Amino acid sequence: MKNLSPLAKLAVTAIYIFTTVSFSKYDVTGLVPMFLYPVIMFQLSGLSFKKCFKATGFVMPLIIMTGILNPFIDKVPFEAAGLFTIRAGFVSLFTLILKGLLCLSASYAFAETTKIDELCGTLRRIKIPKIIVTVLLLTWRFIFVMKDEVAVMLEAYHLRAPNQKGLHYSAWGSFLGQLFLRSFDRADDLYSAMILRGYNGNYFYACSRGKHSAIKSWIFFLTVTALILTFRFFNIPEIIGTLFTHILGALLYDFVF
Repeated sequence: MKNLSPLAKLAVTAIYIFTTVSFSKYDVTGLVPMFLYPVIMFQLSGLSFKKCFKATGFVMPLIIMTGILNPFIDKVPFEAAGLFTIRAGFVSLFTLILKGLLCLSASYAFAETTKIDELCGTLRRIKIPKIIVTVLLLTWRFIFVMKDEVAVMLEAYHLRAPNQKGLHYSAWGSFLGQLFLRSFDRADDLYSAMILRGYNGNYFYACSRGKHSAIKSWIFFLTVTALILTFRFFNIPEIIGTLFTHILGALLYDFVF
């Protein structure tokens, strides 16, 4: 997957996310084939679903909280698979969770298979304003700087409170305040270092065009987009279920009569 163009992967990921979100809030069966894309991407890229859930797990509670009241608000009876009836709110909540899992998995696969320099270089080639691209790049890199600062502050806190598990709620305010001040000073130091190295508002991105196969990128984009749109406009599980029912009914009819 690394020899595919970042633009092709970005376009496919965006189409996949918008298509997934566009499904009806009660269309659980329609979302099932959409799992095919992240599963294949993870297999081809050697990614782990376990690491994906660890990296994106903090988002799922937020997604669940947005629909946690659906079962109490949407009390319309919903017939599930023709076997039993439940509240439609439970179906919409489950659909929301599935959409969250699918979108997070696709985003994680894209982030793990695409370097930030290549992505930013691709965005500049399609005429995205350089100020937006530069802010995106510096924000991405500063996230890791912030992560290191948080690790240093937590280590210092635990050295001063060896028997304390976690960060006590009474220290949250001062901890965040110190983190803000330290990150501001660190950002000023980084900007000064950039100026000393000749930064003048233009960032030269590492764009290695020859490294990516244009033919494979186009095949990837057209094939996956066609599959995604097919899954969106045709309920594949329902079609397969109907076809299987007709075939099974015909076989039973021939067997009995």
